[in-house]
Amino acid sequence: MLTREAFLSLNFVKKEDYTGSYQGMRFLLHQELVDEKKQLKVYLWSEPFGFEATPEDQKIAKLFEFSDNGLDAAIEWMNEMYETVRYQYKEEN
Repeated sequence: MLTREAFLSLNFVKKEDYTGSYQGMRFLLHQELVDEKKQLKVYLWSEPFGFEATPEDQKIAKLFEFSDNGLDAAIEWMNEMYETVRYQYKEEN
């Protein structure tokens, strides 16, 4: 299970994307402007490939508020999606 302690502060995401993985699931946190408002965009996909090498149709993404509460909500969503994303690649191939 992903926990808040495993993530750097949002100040890091302001400067560059934050990537990581958890037992077969990969993720990327990205700051995105939506209607001139900062949002936290989270991408999830299954191993074995990195973000650039993974086809777009094998990634899922969701927007969250760019705040500590938004990061907490993103981590909760990632945990909810874990089983689905972790096995996605293995089931398709």
